[in-house]
Amino acid sequence: MGYNFFATLSRMKYIDRWALMRNSREENLSEHCLEVAMIAHALCVIANKRFNRKLDSSKAALIGLYHDASEIITGDMPTPVKYYSQEIKDAYKEVERVAEFKLLAKLPDDLRPEFEEIFRASNDKDELYMRRLVKGADKLSALIKCIEEEKAGNQEFKTAKITTEDSLKKMAEELPELKVFMEEFLPAYGKTLDELS
Repeated sequence: MGYNFFATLSRMKYIDRWALMRNSREENLSEHCLEVAMIAHALCVIANKRFNRKLDSSKAALIGLYHDASEIITGDMPTPVKYYSQEIKDAYKEVERVAEFKLLAKLPDDLRPEFEEIFRASNDKDELYMRRLVKGADKLSALIKCIEEEKAGNQEFKTAKITTEDSLKKMAEELPELKVFMEEFLPAYGKTLDELS
């Protein structure tokens, strides 16, 4: 018997993000999830090294890799629609949960529990904190996209950049790792290759 889980996940590269915006460069879901995974890993390393936490940075990277996998089924819902009201937000969360269940059902029974641990949060305090950092990494990835578009001369992302920066500043009040990343690593984004060398 064959299983479709990984073949289905491989279709993430066909899901374009920022569909309502004019992009100077398209971004697909695979690219976004890779970036979120790397940033989530970094945020947990910062948490462990600078704030004496004991977070599983490898698991954070895995959660980041899979955090938007449900969009293979749901598509990428534009942020203004997704967060328009609490009712829509709650309904979309339920749609995401059902989509994740459908994805997990594409795995053999003996492998499914390993992946459920990535898709489903436990009530462990450290894991919940780690998942908040993954959410922060998701926002940072959005801000990076805005910075890159702005550097390419695209003003389409101007409002999204301001909104995302404001959201990250609020998150950083409770997640100091975000502040560290924004101060130490974010300024390099948007630089040319020569400037990075």
